[in-house]
Amino acid sequence: MHHPVPAGAGPLAGLRVLDLATLFAGPLAATMLGDFGADVIKVEHPRKPDPSRGHGPDKNGIGLWWKLLGRNKRTITLDLSTPGGRDTLLRLAATADVVIENFRPGTLEKWRLGWDELSTANPGLVLARVTGFGQFGPYCHRPGFGTLAEAMSGFAAITGEPDGPPTLPPFGLADSIAALATSYAVMTALTARATGGRGQVVDMAIIEPILTVLGPQPIWYDQLGYVQPRAGNRSRNNAPRNTYRASDGSWLAVSTSAQSVAERVLRLVGRPEFTREPWFATGSGRAEHADELDEAVGAWIARHTRDEVVAAFEKAEAAVAPVYDIRDVMDDPQYRALDSVTEVPDPELGPIRMQNILFRLSDTPGAIRWAGRPHGADTDTVLAELGLTPDRITALRAEGAL
Repeated sequence: MHHPVPAGAGPLAGLRVLDLATLFAGPLAATMLGDFGADVIKVEHPRKPDPSRGHGPDKNGIGLWWKLLGRNKRTITLDLSTPGGRDTLLRLAATADVVIENFRPGTLEKWRLGWDELSTANPGLVLARVTGFGQFGPYCHRPGFGTLAEAMSGFAAITGEPDGPPTLPPFGLADSIAALATSYAVMTALTARATGGRGQVVDMAIIEPILTVLGPQPIWYDQLGYVQPRAGNRSRNNAPRNTYRASDGSWLAVSTSAQSVAERVLRLVGRPEFTREPWFATGSGRAEHADELDEAVGAWIARHTRDEVVAAFEKAEAAVAPVYDIRDVMDDPQYRALDSVTEVPDPELGPIRMQNILFRLSDTPGAIRWAGRPHGADTDTVLAELGLTPDRITALRAEGAL
C-alpha cells in the first residue's frame, strides 16, 4: 500500500504501521520506523492506555518517557475485544503495511484477529509478533519481560564484580535490542514482499537478540566447555581495561583492545618496562597480569584530574573516555556536534530534549516530526480517513469500542 508521499518526508513515507504493542520492544520498533517517515498509528485501549505513559517521572501529570516512545505516532483508541473495534481494526489493517503486536500468543486469535483474518484482509501485510519467549515452545504462554531475558540469556551472570551478585541492567536493555532487531526484521519482510508480493509473520522472541549481542559464549562453551565468569569491568581478552578514579573524584574508562594502544598507555603512565615483558605481547597475556597493569594505570590516573588524563591520553593516541552521567552527555561537544540529543517543540510541554534518530542518511534523512501525543488524540481523524462517517464513529463510542 503506498500512500501519497510529501517531499522530504523520509525514506519510509508511504508505509503505514499499526502499533498495537505496549511498553517497550514493540513500540520502540514502531518508533524507529516512524523516525524515517512511516505513518505510525498507535492503537491503545480506550480505558487502559499504554503503561509507558505512566512509567517514570512525569511533569504536570504528563509522562515524559511517552514523549520519546510515542514520537512520530498518531494515537487512536480501539477496544479490539469489541465487535466494532475488531471490525475497525480489520479496515485499518487493509490500508496498512505492518502490524506490530506483543499480546501473549493466542490473544489476537481469541479476538478473531489472528494471521488468517489479517492476511485475508490484506495479503501484503507484515505481522510482527514480539513476545518474551516466541510463538511456540514450552514457555510461550508465560508473561515475558525484558528483565527475564536479561537473566535467562546469560547477561546478568557475567555482569558485576566477581564476588558480587549477578547484575541486571538498570534500563530496558533486552527490550531495546529486540526493538532494533524487530525494525530490521520488518524491513527484511517488506523487501521480500517487494519481490514476492506477499506479507508474512515475524516471530520475535525477546530472549534471542540479547543472546546474539553476548557474542561467542555459546561456541566457547560448545568447543571448550568454557563458561565466562563475572569479572567486573575487566576483560579476559585484554588489559588494562577498567574504570579508574582521577584526583578530582571523577572516573575514566580505559580500553587496550589494540596492542599498540596498550604499549602507548604503559609508556604514558611511566611504566615502559611492562611493554618488554613476554606476556605483554598478547591481549590474553596482559589479562593474566591485570592486577599489576591496573595498579600502574590507576596510580597514574589518581594523580591527575579528569581533564588532564583525557588530554594526555589524546596526545598519546591512547583510548580513554570519561564515565559520564546524563549531565555530561548533554554538555559534551561531540554529542552536540552530532545533535545526538536534540530539541523538539511540544504543544504540552514546550521545547523538550530527547535522543535524536538512530543514524544519519546523506540523501533521505529521517526526522522527529512531533513528540508523543495525548491518548486517542487522532482517533476521529484516522477513522474519518478510513471513510467512517461521524454517525458510525459516534456509534463505536457508544459501544465502548473507542
